[in-house]
Formats: sequence, structure tokens, C-alpha cells
Amino acid sequence: MIPPADSLLKYDTPVLVSRNTEKRSPKARPLKVSPQQPGPSGPVPQPPKTKLPSTSCVPDPTKQAEEILNAILPPREWVEDTQLWIQQVSSTPSTRMDVVHLQEQLDLKLQQRQARETGICPVRRELYSQCFDELIREVTINCAERGLLLLRVRDEIRMTIAAYQTLYESSVAFGMRKALQAEQGKSDMERKIAELETEKRDLERQVNEQKAKCEAVEKRESERRQVEEKKHNEEIQFLKRTNQQLKAQLEGIIAPKK
Repeated sequence: MIPPADSLLKYDTPVLVSRNTEKRSPKARPLKVSPQQPGPSGPVPQPPKTKLPSTSCVPDPTKQAEEILNAILPPREWVEDTQLWIQQVSSTPSTRMDVVHLQEQLDLKLQQRQARETGICPVRRELYSQCFDELIREVTINCAERGLLLLRVRDEIRMTIAAYQTLYESSVAFGMRKALQAEQGKSDMERKIAELETEKRDLERQVNEQKAKCEAVEKRESERRQVEEKKHNEEIQFLKRTNQQLKAQLEGIIAPKK
């Protein structure tokens, strides 16, 4: 595990925790604690507690603040070269210049890591979360109750963000399902459109064939009608001529008798 990255939350000097290779008893192996830099050895840092200590049960305010800090902001642990390092949150009170420096560091890191100014940005969220943890640390040192109240506010904000994230992920999954359904429906619709276009071409071909047949029938019937009309007119003319001839003959027969 690599050492943790630089954070806006202020930590103490890392402490090296290693086991002594010499066995004094067959049942136990004592722990050897050595700081990163040479100096007086201190007690082994306690692991993060699961419960927040009660402020009325701890008589020492300094120890109370340290225990509350360790409970609110657990120490960082990492392994480097088979050695376990622990780094606790700093219990040093902050000054006005520290707050100004924190603001400058926040703006600098936002610019260096190219965080988005608007919208969803994990980088901006991480940096502001570190800044809020640092503010909780500074407030807890001066007033433990106020720090615990800010802890509740922080947890509520994180829970709300987690709920929104879950809602966002579910909406994205729902959108993906709808997109897949739409894509599948699109392919079905395209296949149906192709079938309808093929059917349309067949119907158009049949219509053209029927139109050609109809035109051929009309042309044939028109020619036949013209032939019949011509024949009928010829018969009429023949009958008229015959009638005129018979009329003339009849008049020729009747006229001498007068």
C-alpha cells in the first residue's frame, strides 16, 4: 500500500509501528514504536474507536479532544517496505493565518487538479470534503460539542449525496434499458418498414400491370367500336341509297299513270 496523498486535513508526523523480532516469551511479541524523526518515544497511538467517547466521563480536556478527534477523523494507516505507518490527526489549535492558508490551499488544489466549477465533479467534492474535515478538526479542538454537531451535519450531507448518487445511477441504468429497448424497437421497426416497402413495390407493380391491361382493353374496345361504327354508318348509307333508289323507282312507276 502506498503512502496516502497530500490532504487539506492537517495530520501529525507519521509514526512507524513495527514488531520486534526478538522473542522474550513463547506466547507474546512486544510492539516496538519508533517515530519518523529521532526524538523522545511516545505511547503507541490507539486505533480508531467505534464509539464516540462521552464528554462527561473524561476529566482531561486535552485527552478528551484527542479521543474525539480520533473517533471523528480516524488515523491514516499504510504499509511501506513491510513497515506499518500510522498518522493521526493533528490536535494543534489553528490560528487565523491557518484558516487563510487553508483557503489558499483549497483554491490552489482546485486549480491544479482542474476541478469543474459547476456540475458533478468528484475532484471538487473530494477537496471540499477534506476542507470540511479540517474545519471540523479546528472546531473540535476548541469545542468538542460543536465538533460533534458538525460531524452530524457532515454525515447527513454525505448520506444525502449518497442517496442522490444512487438515484442518479438508477436513472442512468433506467435510461440505458430504455435506450436498448428503443434500439431493439428501432431494428424491428426498420425490418417492418423494409417489408412494407417490398409489399408496396409489389402492389405498385401489380397496379402498373393492371393499368397496362386496362389500357390495352380500352384501346382494343375503342378500335372495335370504331370498326362497328364505321360498319354501321356504311350500312345506314347503303340503306339510304337503297331507299332512294326504291323511292325513285316507285315514283317512276306511279308517275305515267297520272
